[in-house]
Formats: sequence, C-alpha cells, structure tokens
Amino acid sequence: MSTAYHAKYFACELTRIGGAGVERLSRSLFDACVDLNPHQIEAALFAFRSPISKGVLLADEVGLGKTIEAGLVLCQLWAERRRRLLVICPASIRKQWALELAEKFNLPTLILDAQEYQARQARGIPNPFEAGVIVITSMHFASTRAADIRPVQWDLVVIDEAHKLRNAYRPSNRMGQNIRWALEDRRKVLLTATPLQNSLLELYGISTIIDGHIFGDLPSFRSQFVNAGGDMQELRNRLRTFSVRTLRRQVVEYIQYTERRLITRPFKPTEQEHKLYEAVSAFLQRTDTYALPHRQRHLTALIVRKLLASSPQAVAATLEAMRDRLIAVRDNLPVPEDLAERLIAEEEIEDELLDEMIDSPPQPSGDEDAEERPQAAEPELAEPVIDRQKLLAEIDELNRYAQWARSIGIDTKTRSLIKALEIGFGKMTEMGAAQRAAAMIPTGGM
Repeated sequence: MSTAYHAKYFACELTRIGGAGVERLSRSLFDACVDLNPHQIEAALFAFRSPISKGVLLADEVGLGKTIEAGLVLCQLWAERRRRLLVICPASIRKQWALELAEKFNLPTLILDAQEYQARQARGIPNPFEAGVIVITSMHFASTRAADIRPVQWDLVVIDEAHKLRNAYRPSNRMGQNIRWALEDRRKVLLTATPLQNSLLELYGISTIIDGHIFGDLPSFRSQFVNAGGDMQELRNRLRTFSVRTLRRQVVEYIQYTERRLITRPFKPTEQEHKLYEAVSAFLQRTDTYALPHRQRHLTALIVRKLLASSPQAVAATLEAMRDRLIAVRDNLPVPEDLAERLIAEEEIEDELLDEMIDSPPQPSGDEDAEERPQAAEPELAEPVIDRQKLLAEIDELNRYAQWARSIGIDTKTRSLIKALEIGFGKMTEMGAAQRAAAMIPTGGM
C-alpha cells in the first residue's frame, strides 16, 4: 500500500534519476565533493544528450577538468545502477584516476593489471573485468585483454588521453585496432586536450574509436576534408555532433589559473654511468643470450633499453629480474611470469611507447597508404637449447652488471633534479608561494 509519503519519495527518486537537462545530473551533483564549473556541467550533459550515439569526445584545453566531466557521467550512471563501467588510461595515471573517483565522487574502483588479473582468476573469477566496481586499466592491458573486454555489456567506457589512439584507423596499429574491436558496440567518452596535432587524419583516427561510421571510410574522409578544397565548414558541423571543446580564454571569468614557471637543468652522465650504459647495451645486442625470452625478445630488449635511460637503480632492479629468471631455469624451478609484462607493470611504461615498440612503425616512403598496410610479423624464434656452462656465465655477467649499477649510488640525473628543486623552492619563497613542484625529467640517456 502506497502512502502520500511513499508517493513523494518515489517522485523524488524519479526526478533525481530521470530528466533530459541538468536534472539528469542531480544525483551526481548532489554527491560530488568538488567545486564544479559551468563548462564541466555542460560537457557532462553533452555526453548524455544523444542516447543513440556510440559516444562523445570531450576535448577541453589542459587544466579545465576533463576528469571531473567524465567523473560526473560515471557518478550519475552509478547512481542509476548502471554499473558496468570501465576507464582506460595510460598506466602512469591509473592510481590518480582511482584516487579522484574515490575522493571526489565516492565511487569504488579496481585497478586491473596483470597481477590483479591473475589473482582474481586464481580465486575462480573467469573474467576479472566483471568486477562490480569501476574497472581502471591501462591501454596496453586493455589491448592484450581485448577478448575479455568485448563480451562485457559495458554501460560506459571512458578513454583518457585518447590522442594516444590517433592511429587506430591503421591496420598496423595493434593497440588501437584491439581496443576498437573490443569496444565497437559500447558507449564511450573520450578525453583529450589535443584531438589533433599535425594532421586531420589524427582526428579521423580518434573518431573511429567512437564509431567507424562517423566519417565513413578513409578515402571518403580524405576526399571531403583533407585534399585540396576540403569542406572545413562541413567538418566543423560533423564535429559538433560528437565533440565539445572549451578553451581557457572562454572560462577566465570564473577560473583563476596558477602561474607556472619551468626550470630546466642540463646534466651529463658520469664516466661510470656511460660505461654501464654501453656495457648493458652491448649485452642486449647479442642474439644468443638466454636472459631475454625468445618469444618476446625484441619487445623485452626495447623495454630494457628504455629503462637504461632512467637511473642505475632502475637498471639494477631490471638486471636482477633477468638474473633471477635464469637462476630459476638453472635450478629447474618454475620460471617467473612473462618478463616483458613484469617490466611493463613495475615500471609503468607509457602505453603509446609500448605500441610503437610492438608495431615498429614503417619508414616514410612518400606513399601515405603504405603506412596503413599491416606490417609483416617477425618470424618465431626456435626454443634455444640450454648450454649449462653458458647459462652460468650469463648469470654471473648479469650479477656483475647489477652490482655495478648499485655501486653508482645517486646518479647525475637525480642530483640535477635536486638542484633544480632547490632553485625552484628558493624562487617560491621569494614569491611567497607554496613549496610544490612538478618535475619533467627527460629520458635521453642515463
């Protein structure tokens, strides 16, 4: 039996859940612990506006709160009990996404990587992506587990830094192609501050992640918009149907930007650091080593070479992981998990860089269509026959390199960073600013 009290309660619930305007966001606006700006609410409403589209692109300039916009959408769907939600982002910002969704929207999350995936399967969960909370995963892991993602009836998928998938239209781009396939029938919200940089084809590539039919096939897009006499007005009209972009100059009346000053410090590796780099590089160039798994030798070598540009301590940890793997082979013990996957997870290597490593982009040839043709796969290497004496020698060699790296101590890059922080904090004191710093460290060499 329904009383007047119950009727009022149900009416309130229907108002908060339903609606086509700002009332659609009433639940998330009520629960959010964040100071919202008008453009963020408008962007979230834009994401809900067309129920038949396969997604939208939110392309506000840097610093305007695209994460908040996506969080509003996720929060509202969660309130409506539509809880199959997935966030795909670069590995380096997975924890940041989990923290922001928890602190600002009180949403439960799960960071799903290779280790957590295996742990959940060991507990009898056949598809760990069916988690009952918001799943956060990296682009690389989403690509490798595309077959698990595709069957899930996702209510929404958020893809942050979507410009990293700008080459998804190319058959040779494995990561982009895998993610497109896994999500082709799902509703998506793509976030990027740079929808294109050098070519309109980058915009086309991002659009294919949402829906491959937005602009038709590639030749049609080229003839309509890229070639001489392209119809730019029609392109803008098409973009308005699935993309919204707010510029900083449009919101200066209600957002105060923090002034940022960049400090750069040159550094040069010491002789010991340079010699270690050369020695490990020479080791990686050898084709007869056991340290690099034959199945992913090329990828693993590229990852280790990337880590060489980090610090001696990071190099030491990597060399020790390679050594421990060979010790397991020597002692007939179970070999640790895939070395490449372990390095990717521990070092949080950028997904875009991984994709470039895997795909080995073709050299410029003057033929644009040649870039879109799939590259021939590398031939599978035969399983090597283990020479025990050679294996022992390689274990000793890796151990020497690891000890060498550990003995270097604080490296030149770290010393330069500390000096830059001292200079920066000094300037902040002069200005009366809070002592906070963000460091951008190049990876051009150890």
